[in-house]
Amino acid sequence: MKIAIISDIHGNLEALTAAFRVIETKGIKTVYCLGDIVGYGANPGECIDLLLRHNARTVVGNHDRALFDKHILMCFNRNAKHAIEWTHQQLTEAQKNCLESLPYVLTEGDSTFVHASPLRPEEWDYLMSERDAIAAFPAFSTPLCWIGHTHVPDVFTENAQNQVLERGRRFIVNVGSIGQPRDHDSRLSFCIFDTDDWSMEHIREEYDIASARKKIIDAGLPRWLGDRLVNGS
Repeated sequence: MKIAIISDIHGNLEALTAAFRVIETKGIKTVYCLGDIVGYGANPGECIDLLLRHNARTVVGNHDRALFDKHILMCFNRNAKHAIEWTHQQLTEAQKNCLESLPYVLTEGDSTFVHASPLRPEEWDYLMSERDAIAAFPAFSTPLCWIGHTHVPDVFTENAQNQVLERGRRFIVNVGSIGQPRDHDSRLSFCIFDTDDWSMEHIREEYDIASARKKIIDAGLPRWLGDRLVNGS
């Protein structure tokens, strides 16, 4: 069975719609979302609703939790904080309840799904290096752990350098970001995994960046949040 793992949508409806177009074309029915549905982008409620329509199995991200936790919000930069405060005014109570009820971690089959790191997931640590990965591997028991948060796709292997998924070894896979890539590639990023043969496909796909950017500016959100979509930075 093929599953899709997406993350860091950040209110970017154009990117999320394009991702689901790919997912549907490939006939994939099971979608996991690693959180940060909201923040930065101009369509947070629509993104929540689209995930619900697709029955996405979702964990919470730090931007999602920041709607309800002022301690997290205080750690954000000015632009991110502005976006969350704006988002809070846009969502319905039902949409807020949906975000507030999301778990930190899901474990199904060979996979653990978490937003930032399996090690202290509620602390939102950035898993960006081999050293970070070495510390995180003991924190989960499955062969695979899927993460987002950094917006940069990567693969970390336990006790080996091979980045090609294979049975008998353990991996942490960062799927990148749907709504705000930061690896200097403006195309949306996510992964498709075949649970039968353990093959992984990393998807990069164009989407309507101009419309997503214009919506951010028209909503009165910081222009920089729209401009950075153009360069994937």
